Amino acid sequence: MNMIKNSLGRLVPDDLTPFQGADQIIKKNKRILVDEVIVGGGNKPVETDMTTLFDKLNIQDGMTLSFHHHLRNGDGVLNMVLAEIKKRKLKNLTLAPSAIFPVHEPMVSLIKNGAITNIITNYINGPVALAIEQGYLKGMLIMDTHGGRSRAIESGELNIDVAFIATPACDRYGHGNGIEGPSQCGTLGYAIPDLMYAKQKVLITDHLVDRVKKIDLDGRYVHMICHVPSIGDSQGIQSGTTKPTRDPIQLRIAKNTAQLIHELGYIKKGFRFQTGAGGTSLAVAEDIKHIMKDKKIMGAFASGGITNFLVKMHEEGLFEKLYDVQCFDLEAIKSYGRNKNHIMMSASEYGNPYAKPIVNDLDVVVLGATEIDLEFNVNVTTDSFGHIIGGSGGHADTAYGAKLTVITTNLMKSRLSMIKEHVTTITTPGETVDVLVTERGIAINPRRQDLIDKLKHSKLPIMPIEDLLHIAYDFTGIPKSTTRDGRIIGYVRYRDGSIIDSLYQIKGV
Repeated sequence: MNMIKNSLGRLVPDDLTPFQGADQIIKKNKRILVDEVIVGGGNKPVETDMTTLFDKLNIQDGMTLSFHHHLRNGDGVLNMVLAEIKKRKLKNLTLAPSAIFPVHEPMVSLIKNGAITNIITNYINGPVALAIEQGYLKGMLIMDTHGGRSRAIESGELNIDVAFIATPACDRYGHGNGIEGPSQCGTLGYAIPDLMYAKQKVLITDHLVDRVKKIDLDGRYVHMICHVPSIGDSQGIQSGTTKPTRDPIQLRIAKNTAQLIHELGYIKKGFRFQTGAGGTSLAVAEDIKHIMKDKKIMGAFASGGITNFLVKMHEEGLFEKLYDVQCFDLEAIKSYGRNKNHIMMSASEYGNPYAKPIVNDLDVVVLGATEIDLEFNVNVTTDSFGHIIGGSGGHADTAYGAKLTVITTNLMKSRLSMIKEHVTTITTPGETVDVLVTERGIAINPRRQDLIDKLKHSKLPIMPIEDLLHIAYDFTGIPKSTTRDGRIIGYVRYRDGSIIDSLYQIKGV
């Protein structure tokens, strides 16, 4: 495979990433968008079934179809499309959903029979991930970041034939939002690049009205509407915890993380912050909340996927604004509907490396890890045995952009060390990770000598990451080395388009 350098200086395979100057291509495509791609105003054609819709869209073998994941494990739109693909016996399709969840299990049979041969996504778990790691996908799985996906779409690297956009509320002009109707999901940020750059765009809705109250999807870019009985179950949005942990070990990690951020001087007026929706991350936010209240500090914004916890911090005057690319729970949806300072951002505005994204304005991001190694590389794509369990999402985007990137994790889980000599799969490069916080100690990346100097008099348990690894090994023993000798089934692609790791078929399958 021949390698070339892209515009950020990273090596990329020339057959996977043909555009060396993606930033220039994006500028060119934006001119095309204005001159040629806008569909225009007026009423849009409305269909009521997938069969007629497919006929009108002239969907054929070999096409690339895209979807967004704001309904998460409650999504019904992708499965509707899969059923029609199966009915028509289409072949050699590329699917580009922004994420894939267990609810999308019907995809498995279509992977096995060759209907779907390539998948490009940012996150994947459940039965579809299992089928892919077992080697059933005939082509490749490409794992992007949230910002990397928008970059790929806007540069023309990911060329979408039809975008199927789940839209909780839509009017006959093609305007849509996610805050009305029975299937509310809040912001629709991940759908915006698809809406603007796919060749054909169709809104799938179960709530068609004369006029939507708020326009998040601009009807000028929409070709068609499909009015169906249900696009999914909004209860499936809240998959996983969105409350601070009460586990004593994780609470210790959270307390030390908040104290570390405080001692480094980041919690001050204008503080710009992002954290995940997991229990430990939200416990960090809870401790930061107490510091901000005690010091009477108002931050500039919290960003990312927004939870009820961050909504409450905003409403209590701790953050001036919320920048939201997806709502993680039902309370966040309500907040977006009523609060003018709860602001939707597109995936491109969030993380596209060529778009001056919001991640570049972050002071601090707190992230989790499945594994982290001695070079501070982080894995959230596979487990230690190579099973596909997730993906970057915004992990690598925010780690790159934030002034301080903190990884929090238990030192050991299920009798396994979370620190490895080498991670199984690199999701986020160690050059963008600053600090690891565990319950038994804190390790600072040697690249950040400035942080080491600031904390030299701290009472926090700071030590080299190698010492933390040895502490873990004293409990778990040294694990047997594993080899990845199956065939390559996919690639982990960094936000700029470069390939940073490969995914392998699980040995013996």
